[in-house]
Amino acid sequence: MSIESLKHTVKKLDSGGMVMILDTGAVIGPESQAMIQALHSRSTGGVKKHLEILAKKGAENFMASFYVGYGHKSIGDCGTITLFIEGISMLAAKAIQDWALYSGQEASTRYVDFSQQMFINPAGTDETNEVLENWRKFYLASRGPVEAHLKEQFPIQDGEKQAVYDKAIAARGFDILRGFLPAGASTNIAWHSNMRQVADKLALLRHHPLEEVRHIAAKIQEALLDSYPSSFSHEIFETTENYNHQWMNEDYYFTHEAYPETTLLHNGIDAELLKEYKEVLESRPMKTELPKFVAQAGTVQFGFMLDFGSFRDIQRHRAVTQRMPLLTTEHGMEQFYFDSLPEDVRKKAQELVASQEEKIKQLNLTPEVAQYYTAMGYNLPNRVTGDLPALVYLVELRATRFVHPTLRRRAIEMAEILLKEFSQYGLKLHLDDDPGRFDVRRGEHDIVMK
Repeated sequence: MSIESLKHTVKKLDSGGMVMILDTGAVIGPESQAMIQALHSRSTGGVKKHLEILAKKGAENFMASFYVGYGHKSIGDCGTITLFIEGISMLAAKAIQDWALYSGQEASTRYVDFSQQMFINPAGTDETNEVLENWRKFYLASRGPVEAHLKEQFPIQDGEKQAVYDKAIAARGFDILRGFLPAGASTNIAWHSNMRQVADKLALLRHHPLEEVRHIAAKIQEALLDSYPSSFSHEIFETTENYNHQWMNEDYYFTHEAYPETTLLHNGIDAELLKEYKEVLESRPMKTELPKFVAQAGTVQFGFMLDFGSFRDIQRHRAVTQRMPLLTTEHGMEQFYFDSLPEDVRKKAQELVASQEEKIKQLNLTPEVAQYYTAMGYNLPNRVTGDLPALVYLVELRATRFVHPTLRRRAIEMAEILLKEFSQYGLKLHLDDDPGRFDVRRGEHDIVMK
């Protein structure tokens, strides 16, 4: 079977994007894999015997009966699928990825040509389109001056390759200017998951406060029913639907007053239990995770302010619990984005932000829809809850010179608090010794065909 002959399932989105379920061409597809594993759990006849049954009967009726009909949800864990969802807003991407077991990839703002990239405009008026295009014009006009400014600050050093240096400068420039992109800017994501997790997540997405997300969920459901009708025809229970609809629309978004600084909101660690793990904490080498059993000692909760652009990065840490913030202008633009601009561009940025804030107010949109027209550089309250293995991994990864400065600052602050609270029990952290240094190796952090 050739690549060209594969039959992918595609559903068009109203925005012009699409949902696609990848056809890998495998003879034993996700449903068949799930069936074989389920049979294997109930018989010692061996996998060859199960393959004979599969060849004779197929997986469709089996999945309809045991996975969907009898509710053996663990069977759905045994078959995986890959969805490609394109042309969706940053907000929709984060909604889909707001799931502890999400696996996949998203297009990086560093590698997107925003001169052509579609902006999602749910209100659909000339006034809302003007707000979106104002952000785009500033972003595009500022790229050259910002990169020139960065080259003055961080001139190329002896021994550094020009191509790698140029990429590093461009990456730093994107990190600065992404703060002025609206959350309605479109992106592409890939979602690789088992069938159970897709079904469970869709049960929530179809009640999401954003119409765009509900529409995407409906199209994913349509595509799944086309590809795997026996595995995605679960019964809908009205009481469950009503419950999910209520909390998704009343409590989904996290809003809170501003945190004046990074704060330890709750220390739920059992000190006596943690003492038992002292040797494990002290002996951990660099680039090594703590054993998961240390999580039995309890959890810690932090509160801090973080811009939405960097929330997109920290949200990738799914071993900790975070709620989706409501993107508003209430807490102001993160100062980093202004301070990193050359003086003449900074003045234009300040004027633009003030003008855009007023325009967004005059649009008279609901807070949820207004997010599409709000730049990703605005500060928002964030609350992170996790056990020590999860938090140690997070702060060590995000407190380095290769991480966006606004997130790096918060990671360093959390690391300092962790050490203050738990170093007496043997906790140590392997942190970057010069996290603020411009490192040209950033230009090597790309995925390219050789």
